[in-house]
Amino acid sequence: MKKLFKPAFAALLLSAGMAWAAPDSITVGMVLEPPNLDPTSGAAAAIDEVVYANVFEGLTRFGPDGAVLPGLAEAWEVSPDGKIWTFFLRSGVTYHDGSAFDAYDVEFSLNRARAADSANAQKPLFAGIELVEVFEPGVVVVSLNAPDGAFAWKMAWGDAVIVAPETAASLATNPVGTGPFVFSEWVQGDHVTLTANENYWGGKPALAKATFRFISDPTAAFAAMMAGDVDAFPNFPAPETLPQLAADPRFKVIIGSTEGETILAMNNKQSPLDNVLVREAVAHAINRQDIIDGAMFGYGTPIGTHFAPHNPDYVDLTALSAYDPERSKALLTEAGVTGLKLRLALPPPTYARRGGEIIAAQLRAVGIETEITNMEWAQWLEQVFRGRDFDLTIVSHTEPMDVDIYARPDYYFQYARPEFVELMDQLKGTSDVAARSDLLAQAQEMIAKDYVNGYLFQLAKTGVANAKIEGLWENSPTQANDLTAVHWVD
Repeated sequence: MKKLFKPAFAALLLSAGMAWAAPDSITVGMVLEPPNLDPTSGAAAAIDEVVYANVFEGLTRFGPDGAVLPGLAEAWEVSPDGKIWTFFLRSGVTYHDGSAFDAYDVEFSLNRARAADSANAQKPLFAGIELVEVFEPGVVVVSLNAPDGAFAWKMAWGDAVIVAPETAASLATNPVGTGPFVFSEWVQGDHVTLTANENYWGGKPALAKATFRFISDPTAAFAAMMAGDVDAFPNFPAPETLPQLAADPRFKVIIGSTEGETILAMNNKQSPLDNVLVREAVAHAINRQDIIDGAMFGYGTPIGTHFAPHNPDYVDLTALSAYDPERSKALLTEAGVTGLKLRLALPPPTYARRGGEIIAAQLRAVGIETEITNMEWAQWLEQVFRGRDFDLTIVSHTEPMDVDIYARPDYYFQYARPEFVELMDQLKGTSDVAARSDLLAQAQEMIAKDYVNGYLFQLAKTGVANAKIEGLWENSPTQANDLTAVHWVD
């Protein structure tokens, strides 16, 4: 019962003239528990939410505004032809087990990620690498098979963190990195605890301990915040309670944007969704605003393609798939489809479970029945993402600038139209800003007109925290709860 009276107890101390001492620990709420703690072999966003910039680091990293910043590489140079990247590594960096970091670890990590048997969920990030060479312990040279102006950006992903060969096999349960926090314990089903890295190259973090608690139920998340059992919930699952929390001086509500394109994904190789008329019918049956209002309580921005609205290259194509149930019915008739019943797989996030019920009702209104299956995250990853055994599913793609996933033939919604693949190949070899913008516009339009998926909304970052906590990210340029700069204030 102590924690229930924590705020009142603090007030009692102040009234008695005793100073309030800023804590040196934090408890962070998360909706999903990661299936493992190895970002180099798992696709779940929850992995990076715990370990990105906290436990593991890459050559580069994303800052809170999305800028690519130096990481384990303090600087880099690019050859005039754009194909040779030389990274100059920080000195004096050690892993959490005390072993030294050097260029050989970079060579190992990049070759491991691009190997034929690689388990990396973002293997295409490394596909352009032709050779990785150690010039000296503090310098590594990466040769690409074609110019790639986005290579430093690719190296900032959580999937590109640098690991040591001695510990790589056990990262899933015992992550050993170079970051400001050291893995302490994982009580499965409840929490992961990290402690400050006393030997961190960048200086000891302000927090001595950070605990990530997994609370998927919105009501329980709200109760945990109100009781003080959780200090911050960066992606709060109960947006309907945000006005109440905002009115409470103990808390601050943090609203920002994310890279999360939330989609009704369709299996493009599964009949009848292999018919573009049927996919278009599904798209026109969806009322985006009803989903945003009903599932997210108004938080979210409608999208018409797989691209973030805050990106300067975004093209507003929502009109192509505007809500039009009569058009939807006509398309089904044109496709010769009647009595359609589709399987709708829903992973645990609130936007998926609540949004799925709304979408099921909208589809029913045009003659499409759905069979809803609520899945735990591990089951969704195995059956839907890896097994491609589904008709429809709802998921938010939180990876930054990830329209290239539509060029992957084995990706779970199975599109990979040859013309789109060619567009992505052109994009890789193009460094001119205007030319890249044109290619990205063509890519957005192609997938929108092919109705590859039902494009719903850009996921808002709805967070809440104790009012005395500073340093949390307002926006989410990548899927992370970076605690590097987090601290309590008096």
